[in-house]
Amino acid sequence: MKTKRLKKMISVMIAGTAAICLAACGSQTGDGSTVSDQAKENADSQNPADADAGQEENTEDGAERAAGESGALVVYFSWSGNTEDVAQEIQNQTGADLFEIVPAEPYTDDYNELLDVAQEEQSSDARPAIADRVDLSGYDTVFLGFPNWWGDMPMILYTFLDEYDLSGKTVAPFNTSGGSGFSGSLATIAEMEPDADVTEGLSLGSSEAAGCAETVSGWLSSIGLAE
Repeated sequence: MKTKRLKKMISVMIAGTAAICLAACGSQTGDGSTVSDQAKENADSQNPADADAGQEENTEDGAERAAGESGALVVYFSWSGNTEDVAQEIQNQTGADLFEIVPAEPYTDDYNELLDVAQEEQSSDARPAIADRVDLSGYDTVFLGFPNWWGDMPMILYTFLDEYDLSGKTVAPFNTSGGSGFSGSLATIAEMEPDADVTEGLSLGSSEAAGCAETVSGWLSSIGLAE
């Protein structure tokens, strides 16, 4: 009897040990890692790009200045710096944004050579390329400045007026010259931008450009654009 009971106890112990071994084997992979460890590895190996898909933002627009925040823009071309002086004074008094028309191919620094280039451009009805572009959609007022070259706007101004539609905007021209004023430029601007409201222009002699604060103030008041 004791021998049978002892054999039965040994059989129960062997069966229990086998069950424990089977359970342990079932919770491991072939390389000895547990199922929970493998699940963790699978989760960690997911592609971060896939997890973040659809969440990336295009920051290019946010980096750019919002066009038309002030409602007014001073657009100008200046070779000698005289027209730039006036443009900056207009900006100071109105808070307008500023955009300089810069030729893609710079003009010569030599005055006599420049006279020849300007005359040749007029003769060929040239449209010199502009280096940069500006978004005008947010502006309702555009101050447009330039020097008088050979009794007309520089041809790069024609490029600007060809490329940009100023319909519905107020265009306030200003220029600097050696004494010839606007010549026929105001009529040309009105012809090229027939749906714009072209105001009375401001013309200053080259020697007047540097100290033009009072003159600019009076002009802005007369056309209803003073701040």
